[in-house]
Amino acid sequence: MDHAAGHPGHHHGQGHQHGFGDVERFAAIFDDPERDAWQMPAHVVELLAIEPGMTVVDLGAGTGYFLPHLARAVGPEGRVIALDVEPNMVEHMRERIERDGLPNVEARVAAIDDPGLEPGSVDRVLIVDTWHHIEGRERYAARLREALREGGTLTIVDFTRESPYGPPPAMRLSAEAVVEELRAAGLAPAIREERLPYQWVVSAPVRR
Repeated sequence: MDHAAGHPGHHHGQGHQHGFGDVERFAAIFDDPERDAWQMPAHVVELLAIEPGMTVVDLGAGTGYFLPHLARAVGPEGRVIALDVEPNMVEHMRERIERDGLPNVEARVAAIDDPGLEPGSVDRVLIVDTWHHIEGRERYAARLREALREGGTLTIVDFTRESPYGPPPAMRLSAEAVVEELRAAGLAPAIREERLPYQWVVSAPVRR
């Protein structure tokens, strides 16, 4: 879902469903070249500590903004799974994957309440600017915990209260609140040190 800058025309209150069918409209926002300056995708990917050959999930991947960065990080032997609940976004990502030559990336439609990942099947899950839209977040986090391999990591990036981008302030979550949600799901989260001007980062390694 990605929801980078501004949330124009979203329909809040239906969990993941926020009217993202008009892909071209949102692509102009999510893939705006000026986004790189504050989203700092290379820095975000660096925080994930991805090793070549890993399987990485971009959950709420939207138009696929992070996909080239993640594809390079996992290398030709690795795999990136891009998930979104909006079929039009997933189709857009599939076209992008073909156009940009990203054979190690697969885009899939995900259910609102279930990422549809096999237990112990992935090494990293990245959720950028999307966590605040998920309903039943503790239950959802528990599903992600099961999908991650031992030593895998869930990383959530979302907007600060003061950010000029993102959803209305009432929808924003603090890093501390997300730490509590992930802890309730059996994870061991921590707020990360980072250089992002408008977002916080919380990571949770899986230890069984």
